Parts: sequence; C-alpha cells; structure tokens
Amino acid sequence: MTDRGPVTFLPALTAHVRAAGTPAAPTTLADRPDATVLRLGDTVVKAHAPGTDPARLARRLETAAALPGILLPPLTSTTEELHDRLVTSWPYGTPVDPDAPAAAPWEAVAGLLAGLHTSTPHPVSPPMRGPAKAARAVTRLRAALGADPHPAGRPVLDAWAALPAWARAEAPMPGPAVLCHGDLHLGQLVRYPAPDGPWRLIDVDDLGLGVPAWDLARPAAWYACGLLPPDDWTRFLSAYRQANGPAVPATGDPWAALDVPARALTVQTAALAITKALAAGRPLDGIEQAVVDACARMPAR
Repeated sequence: MTDRGPVTFLPALTAHVRAAGTPAAPTTLADRPDATVLRLGDTVVKAHAPGTDPARLARRLETAAALPGILLPPLTSTTEELHDRLVTSWPYGTPVDPDAPAAAPWEAVAGLLAGLHTSTPHPVSPPMRGPAKAARAVTRLRAALGADPHPAGRPVLDAWAALPAWARAEAPMPGPAVLCHGDLHLGQLVRYPAPDGPWRLIDVDDLGLGVPAWDLARPAAWYACGLLPPDDWTRFLSAYRQANGPAVPATGDPWAALDVPARALTVQTAALAITKALAAGRPLDGIEQAVVDACARMPAR
C-alpha cells in the first residue's frame, strides 16, 4: 500500500456512488491517498489504498463479519473494483466525539480489544500490519528530510534504529500471535447501530495476527509522553486486565510487554508529525514536540 502522492480518488468514488442511484447525497468522511471514505445516509463506502491485496482484504472482511460483537460487520463480504482501488461498504456508526475527551470510552475499547485478542482467528489470517505502518512512516520521514535534515529528525531516527527488528517490520513478530486490530486509536470506534448502540471497532485494513501489546501501545505511548492523563490510562489498562486480555500480565508492571510497541508507536507518531510540518513549512506544535522529545529520551542502540 502507499499513502503518498496527491489525493485524486474522491471524484471517482463520488461519481461511482452517484451512478449507483443512491438517493442520499454523499458526505466526505476521509480523503487521503490511503483511503477515501464517503457516507451516504446509513451506508459508508470506502475505497482502500492502491495495491491492497484482495485476498488479505477478503480474510479481514470475513473476520469482521464473524465477530459482529467486536468489529463493525461489513454490509457485504465482497469487494468492488473501481479503477485501481478495492471498494467496500459498511453501516454507518456514530464516532467518538473528539471535542469531549473526558467522555472517551476507554473501558469499552479495552473490553473490545480483550475480546479480539482472545477470539479464534481465521485459519489463514494475514499478519497484523502495525510494524509495517510504522516502517512506512519512517521511510516517509527520511524522504522528507532529504539532504537538509530537520533537527528533530535525528532523535526520531535514532530511536527507530534502537528498536528490535520485528518492531521495524524487518523480522517476523514474536509469538504467540493473536488476532490484533493493528491501528488502535479512538477514531477507530463507533456506536452501532447509530446513534447510541454498543461500541464497535472499525477499519480492518491492518487487522491480523501479531503481538497484542501493539494494540495497547498508542494509549501507552500517549501516557508515557504526558499526553494521556494517568486516570484515563489506569481506566484503560484496568478494564483490559479485568476482561482477561493477554497482552500484559494480569497484575504487576505491564511495561515489559508494552515498552517496545509503545516506543515504536511514538516513533511513528513523531515521524508523521515532522513530515507534515516540513510539508506545511511550519514548526512543530507543542504536542508534536512532546512526542519528538520522548524519542530523544529513548535508549540508544
């Protein structure tokens, strides 16, 4: 998959859904090179990234359909082809309100993750793509830095080099592998049926077998960087443990399991932040600088 280049697929997807005779006017939910998403009433149509493996996407759709209490099920397990993109259809769900951080459903997402991590995967489930996404973010950073590096780039690249090979997508992930989401954050939750049904996880593009601690790593990294309040982190971790999630020990220090994935997600976040800042010709904001500073505190190789 790629997430570079200009965004050009929105007109094609819009024309496609209008040609299907859908009565609702399309609303753009996302328009990125790696995903274009439109809402049409109670239906959401997603064009996946160019180069998406159709067999692996099919396995991921089958998994979502088989776990409707955890993952938002697709409207159909088949895909459409539109130019060089695969298109899937989903029911609309109500997302987390980004303007109400105190109401973030940390207990709900922890329970969903624990359920996902203890579910029986499809016999030919693909690997979870979390490390591959982190590696792609670092590749983009290197390209953006070029021959005139940004001063924030060096600590991020040094922190990346200090990670074990599996976290850089250069070696197989350690086992035992379980079914993982692969890109967990609060934007991957919706209430379904809308507007106030139970919470469900969305976006199966990175779903697969891997290290379950990766799914806890982004909240862990936010907490370590001072961006997630300690009470929220405690709510999340405690709920995951109470649901018998396997990513961390049931009691005691969780960081032996979380350290490497949390560092990898911190590097990924910092790499994307610097890349975006360079493209916009602006300095890092306070949150972005905090993530870069966290990379600078990481142990060197």
